Amino acid sequence: MSVAITGRGAPDFESLFRAAGVTGWMYAADIDTGHEVGHGPDEPLPTASMFKVPLLVALCRQADAGLLDLTGRVTVPAGVRSTGPTGISAMLDDVTISLRDMAYLMIALSDNTSADVLLERVGFDAVNATMDAFGLTGTRVVQGAGEINESMSRDTGHGWPYVDPDDIARLSALDPARANRSTPREMARLFGLIWRDEAASEPSCAWMRSVLNRQVWPHRLASGFPYDDVAVSGKTGTIPTLRCESGVVEYPDGGRYAVSVFTRSFSTALNQPRADAVIGTAARMAVDHLRR
Repeated sequence: MSVAITGRGAPDFESLFRAAGVTGWMYAADIDTGHEVGHGPDEPLPTASMFKVPLLVALCRQADAGLLDLTGRVTVPAGVRSTGPTGISAMLDDVTISLRDMAYLMIALSDNTSADVLLERVGFDAVNATMDAFGLTGTRVVQGAGEINESMSRDTGHGWPYVDPDDIARLSALDPARANRSTPREMARLFGLIWRDEAASEPSCAWMRSVLNRQVWPHRLASGFPYDDVAVSGKTGTIPTLRCESGVVEYPDGGRYAVSVFTRSFSTALNQPRADAVIGTAARMAVDHLRR
């Protein structure tokens, strides 16, 4: 059973999420002390595009082991694309690019085609074995981005982003038993490993941090920390009714906090500013609690 981690003065996350029209789960921890706060932190949940972070870690570990060269170049023909609005997925011509730059597109722009090409190189088994090695046994990658989109088209008969309430129960992409999955605690732990140089070699972890810091989406986790001297790095995920983001918030005094927030909205509408913003608000409340 997933329960809240509470303490004296812990935030009322339940009321916060409900007011935004969502059900929410979250976990935050001080990367250096281990102090934590959470709300349903061990709930198995679909990760949507956040599966790209375990893939990034496994990619770097294979590069560290000499199993692949991140500077090696690959050509993606124009006719070979996973559906998506950004990166190579949105391009019309053949693209020749290094594996390292594909990883940047996968994280910073959430490019689905880059993710699927890299996943083919790394392999599902390697990604999941990497998570097992870290004790993140609730984190699994079983689908590529293209497979996720194809499953939604198959399950609804018309695909997304436009879905009806009746479609939601049919979406296997929202079922953690069948989809890519993790928990708020495990996603935050994975980010903690990257920030402590434990996920891969020190140079690889430094590079992963730099890529995660370049994510272009400011409307979720980063919206809770609108300050020039606070750095927010992370990776979002979105499929119908599911909005999530995991990342790290760094303060100028050296405080570092791994945060993961998942939400499921009551509405199937594509644009829901409150549902996006509550991710940043919940993260800010959690970090403020930890800093006190």
